[in-house]
Amino acid sequence: MNNKSLEKLHYNELKEIVKSYCKSGLGKKLIDKLTPSNNIKQIQRMLDETSEGRRLIDAGYNIPLEGIFDISTLLDKLEKGGVLEPSELTTINDFLRGCRKIKLFIKDKEGYAKTLSLYGENITELNYIEEEINLCISGSIVDSNASKELKRIRKQISICEEKIKDKLEKFIKNPNNKEYLQENFISQRNGRYTVPIKSSYKNHVQGTIVETSSKGNTIFIEPSVIGKYTTELNSLKADESIEEYKILSTISEMIYERSKELKVNIEVIAEYDMILAKAKYSKEINGIAPAINNYGYINIKDAKYPLIKNPVPLDFKIGEDFRTLVITGPNAGGKTVVLKTIGLLTLAVQSGFHIGASHNSELSIFDKIFVDIGDNQSIENSLSTFSSHIKNISEILKESNKSTLLLFDEIGSGTEPNEGAALAIAILEEFYHKGCITVATTHYGEIKNFSQNHPDFENAAMEFKKDTLEPLYKLSIGKSGNSNALYISRKMGINENIIQRSKEYIEKKNYNYSSIDSTKINKKKIDEAEDEKQYEYSVGDKVLLLDKNISAIVYKGIDQFNNIVVLLNKEFIEVNYKRIKLEIKAEELYPEGYDLNQLFMSFKERKLERDIERGSKKALKKIRKEAMKNKS
Repeated sequence: MNNKSLEKLHYNELKEIVKSYCKSGLGKKLIDKLTPSNNIKQIQRMLDETSEGRRLIDAGYNIPLEGIFDISTLLDKLEKGGVLEPSELTTINDFLRGCRKIKLFIKDKEGYAKTLSLYGENITELNYIEEEINLCISGSIVDSNASKELKRIRKQISICEEKIKDKLEKFIKNPNNKEYLQENFISQRNGRYTVPIKSSYKNHVQGTIVETSSKGNTIFIEPSVIGKYTTELNSLKADESIEEYKILSTISEMIYERSKELKVNIEVIAEYDMILAKAKYSKEINGIAPAINNYGYINIKDAKYPLIKNPVPLDFKIGEDFRTLVITGPNAGGKTVVLKTIGLLTLAVQSGFHIGASHNSELSIFDKIFVDIGDNQSIENSLSTFSSHIKNISEILKESNKSTLLLFDEIGSGTEPNEGAALAIAILEEFYHKGCITVATTHYGEIKNFSQNHPDFENAAMEFKKDTLEPLYKLSIGKSGNSNALYISRKMGINENIIQRSKEYIEKKNYNYSSIDSTKINKKKIDEAEDEKQYEYSVGDKVLLLDKNISAIVYKGIDQFNNIVVLLNKEFIEVNYKRIKLEIKAEELYPEGYDLNQLFMSFKERKLERDIERGSKKALKKIRKEAMKNKS
């Protein structure tokens, strides 16, 4: 199934809703992997399983899935040669007990769930492994009764620890040690028995420093008086670890030998969890399993869109008297929801989900479902909205066949209406000849007219209240959408003769091309001489050079040849007055008394000019020097 279509139809959002009813990660993982099937036998089986689960729930039964965990990672660990820890064996034990309870529960439920009862026969009970784990494991530790040797070793450990504690109690009670002690208690640090000694006396007590307090005031010392017993204890602890490993290894091997059966159990439990989640969802929405076919016939009644609370039920039919449906109606009238309802309910059924609809509903199974809904404009490729839609439709054309459901929203929109309508009709026609089932929404009357005249096309309209213009979200098949734009225009006060002419233009294309009466327009009242009169440009005016569409500043006004000199990018250029347009007058740009020379001369040039005016010898000398240089 096309991933874009699944995304546009919000298929994963529906799966998340169903997944929330799962009791374990097993069912959730299975729903995550679930994709719509196009195999009608498999789909019918999935729908039947959901129906069986629903019957169990309706009868007050519920498969006991509580406490079931996914043990796949533990089996993977065994297959890699690992040995399971006591807590992991407890998880295996819980899983085995859960499998046994589920098998026992489903065994006598054939009357409600024949297929689900048969699945229970595939569950393997491994009572001897359960018994072994119960005997050997207690919570997160290996039980002392797991073996005689472990029991003996732990007894020796207990005796040794008592001797150590006895020696340390005597050490604490000895008056000679009283001043050394920070407190009178025995403490275990890093698995070793210690007493707290004041840091200032650490050299007065023979033994091994095990730990120092965070403030450094207390030193935890293992006194040398227990050294012999500590050595014995460490040896016993090592023996204990070896014996525990033997026991864990033995049980792990027992489980590994039956890993194949356990994997089957996982699959069955996962299926049960997923099927029961589907069944709970069905009960929540009062769902039904519709009849299904594989020849394109859809007939759903009182169908509800799964992702909207309290949706308006939809009656929809296609694939019998017509194979292409063109839906018209006002914006925000529910046309897009109709498309999404048809698409998502089809995907739901092809995934084994029940749908909210009447019991006499029927849906077709499709190999492919394609949609073109919403603005899928690509910014990266700089595609227009229209180009994006056409690119999508082009790809759909290549992949469509007679088992394809097509859902198009506003087909042909986003371009010039006549071209868009013509292109949309040609595209719909091509899909029709491919054998597709097509549902398309449009505002174009041409498409509606084509559909009305084609024997295998049909029109439908979204209804709304005419008095309030409120949409009813109700689809009427076989009814061509009224001219809602004209009706709304009339309601908003547009003159009736304009409305009537609009209707005539729509129906007959009989446009009025007559010229306006000359008495109804204002004539030009200025003569040609006045028209030719031009604004007298002044120095400093800001003008627009029409050829370049760039602004410049007037340097010299109009000469005898009707030319003006302007400053543009630090260059003086001559242009005809007809090639410029006044933007801002100089008097509006600059304050009164402003030196306009500043616009055209650099500071050095302006300074030199002022120096010459006041008779500066230095300035005159500089001019003569430059003149001599130019002569040479």
